[in-house]
Amino acid sequence: MDWIATERVLPLTGTSATEGQIVWASAKSLWFLAHAVLGLTGIVLFPQCDALAVFVLLTAVTICAGHSVGMHRLLIHRSFKTPLWVEHVLVWLGTLVGMAGPFGMIRAHDMRDWHQRQVVCPPHPSHDASFWRDAWWQMHCEYRLARPPEFRIEPEVAQDRFYRFVERTWMAQQLPLALVLWLLGGWAYVLWGVSLRIAVSLFGHWMVGHYAHRKGHQGWQIKGLPVQGYNLPGLGLVTFGENWHGNHHAFPHSARLGIDDGQSDPGYLFIRALRAMGLARDIKGPASEPAREGLERVTAEWPEPETAPRTL
Repeated sequence: MDWIATERVLPLTGTSATEGQIVWASAKSLWFLAHAVLGLTGIVLFPQCDALAVFVLLTAVTICAGHSVGMHRLLIHRSFKTPLWVEHVLVWLGTLVGMAGPFGMIRAHDMRDWHQRQVVCPPHPSHDASFWRDAWWQMHCEYRLARPPEFRIEPEVAQDRFYRFVERTWMAQQLPLALVLWLLGGWAYVLWGVSLRIAVSLFGHWMVGHYAHRKGHQGWQIKGLPVQGYNLPGLGLVTFGENWHGNHHAFPHSARLGIDDGQSDPGYLFIRALRAMGLARDIKGPASEPAREGLERVTAEWPEPETAPRTL
């Protein structure tokens, strides 16, 4: 069978997207469990409003500026451009979310995307499992192919010294933040601002991915593919726009995820703020690149043609 290639995933002779097994990933699993236990310990031992404020602030900054904007829209999809030092800061904030380093995030995202673009997608990358089984699979296991494709990260990223350093030490990147928090508020700030934040961020990221690939509002569909993306209305503010996953499947290159009227997208507002400060340019919209093959409208009106973000 001729497997579909993507920009970074290149099938080889004999590559199979379906021959593999789900195995326990010990480091990934223990990392999550350790922070979950420590985070709950922080809630029990230090039920403080100031610690809660630290948790909320750091979660918002790392998820919005770091994961959604820095890792997802910038590093992975290149939906806008920014000076390298700004890119490094945003990606570093994304690393603090605690999922993986920059290379690990690119690989996890693109391999899942590659699986979902095939005619047949295994249940692990498609989230085709019950709630708790999928939670176990996604946060404690990995899907290992018997005959995987070749994976290539573009040289300007793969050879970047900062990214190489952060990739090697991504778990240890929590230590400088933990030290600052300890100096400011002791163990309460560390447990709430590091461990609880990581545990909630990882669980929340999985939940959005789980429901956004199962059912919900669908503005578009990609004909011929077994895995579709769905929007999760009402969650724009808490997910910083990542809830508009149906839109993202339709226009993966777009910096704006909340495309239709009333779809809040704080991550896109942050990108616009960067542009206002002269720190972002060439921001892509839905019509900035050719439509995906098989893309068709399901509900509402087609968004206005645009080569740059519309004024909010």
